[in-house]
Amino acid sequence: MAQHSSATKTFALRLKPGADLKKSIEAFLVNHHIEAAGIVTCVGSLTDANIRFANQAEGTALKGHFEIVSLTGVLSINGSHLHLAISNEKGQTIGGHLLDGNLVYTTAELLITELSDLSFKREIDSTFGYKELVVEKKKD
Repeated sequence: MAQHSSATKTFALRLKPGADLKKSIEAFLVNHHIEAAGIVTCVGSLTDANIRFANQAEGTALKGHFEIVSLTGVLSINGSHLHLAISNEKGQTIGGHLLDGNLVYTTAELLITELSDLSFKREIDSTFGYKELVVEKKKD
């Protein structure tokens, strides 16, 4: 297991109604040229949710009013991995992989921390055949 440390810079942003949560995060990464970051926290609400549950090939689309109770992930312009947990009006909570199509209802308030000395990449891991995280120190 390799360990890396890095200087950090934290960004605060708010997404407005109708914004696509995943696409907005990806656009933010591109606009700021971020190669390594993580979600510190996210709170907000959605009207449309699109989540891929564990061990499923396709996502599940949901409509309603949902609270974002958790968003966590490893972020990079080279590929990100995000998990979302939402609760419905009865407090029932579900979660899985964040896909495109999660639309903000009232707000989504995020803190994203950039690890400025690192670069994240995704490469196929032969164990299961999925693209997994590769952490590298940026070259000066």
